[in-house]
Amino acid sequence: MASSAVIVMSPDGLISEAIAYIGMVSILLAFLLETRNVLHSKQPLYLFLMAFGSGLLGVRAFLISEWAFFVLEVVWCGAAVVAYMTLQKSRSQARDEASS
Repeated sequence: MASSAVIVMSPDGLISEAIAYIGMVSILLAFLLETRNVLHSKQPLYLFLMAFGSGLLGVRAFLISEWAFFVLEVVWCGAAVVAYMTLQKSRSQARDEASS
């Protein structure tokens, strides 16, 4: 029983594979929607999809010890999170100025 749990949780196990595929689909969905002018790269949904997908792929890269890919995904995720926070801050400031 314990050996099957080890296989599922191993770097090449089912959970690790699911993390990789969900992350990949998230990033590809953001990219496809952006290239078809459904989303803009500064919209919250786009930034969320990129941060979420990159974060998951970063976890996967860590699990399989792919360090260059891990660094890439951490930076990519960080850039999306910073862009999202900057967007939220500018929206908040615009609302504050409009209500003044």
